[in-house]
Amino acid sequence: MSWIDRMRNALPFMPKRETPDALWHKCPSCGTMLFTREYEENQSVCPKCQNHGRIGPNARFDALFDGGIYTLIATPQVREDPLKFRDSKRYADRIKAARTKTGEADALINASGTVEGFKAILGVQDFGFLGGSMGLAVGAAFVAGVEAAIAERCPYIIFTAAGGARMQEGILSLMQMPRTTVAIQQLHEAGLPYIVVMTDPTTGGVTASYAMLGDVQIAEPGALIGFAGQRVIESTIREKLPEGFQRAEYLLDHGMLDMVVHRHKLRAELARLIAYLCPGKQAA
Repeated sequence: MSWIDRMRNALPFMPKRETPDALWHKCPSCGTMLFTREYEENQSVCPKCQNHGRIGPNARFDALFDGGIYTLIATPQVREDPLKFRDSKRYADRIKAARTKTGEADALINASGTVEGFKAILGVQDFGFLGGSMGLAVGAAFVAGVEAAIAERCPYIIFTAAGGARMQEGILSLMQMPRTTVAIQQLHEAGLPYIVVMTDPTTGGVTASYAMLGDVQIAEPGALIGFAGQRVIESTIREKLPEGFQRAEYLLDHGMLDMVVHRHKLRAELARLIAYLCPGKQAA
């Protein structure tokens, strides 16, 4: 035994304090260390740089619905793993792991409630569930959300967050693009508004379909929005893209968005839009 080991064993060192990994959150933008509880109470927005972190359906619903009171709309049952897909893991195992991680059935969850007294159906994509990817279940949930909005005569508001179509479902995932487009048309025929709030990131087939078909197009600050990735575009056109390309503020400046709204102001803005787009509806 070395003299260092003898000294260490002889001295009454205090045991190392246990520090939970979840106690702190490091802002990915400015690097500020934040208490996780305070960060979550601030709706996952960094108080220093205002970076908007990714949040899931439950946090969205709690922040937007009056009193945090809402009713979940059941996600329709679809055929899982229709292609029996396997890469480094079985697709069925990936789904199970995502459900364990998020506690949700799939990547899109709908809920019904009131926003400052106005009835609304909210759909939220969870990027934590296989990157929010669009498959049969997401398409079915989107249609279910639209049908609920038509039945309750209220707007359908979708919060998008996705890496695109779900490759493990092949052409079946791409078929959700026209399917959701038809559902939006049905909502319009019923005379009801469709509002899109694009969050970080909204890309791929989701951007190429229901994310860009809103009566009003909103985005959160700094959200990445686009179809193909920046590196893919640069390698294709062999040019350097402008600073901030595919970010919400850039898209707003170039006419692809109607507004960029801070998360803390989003509830009031949605209520204002509902009052304007549904003039016959009165707040409860």
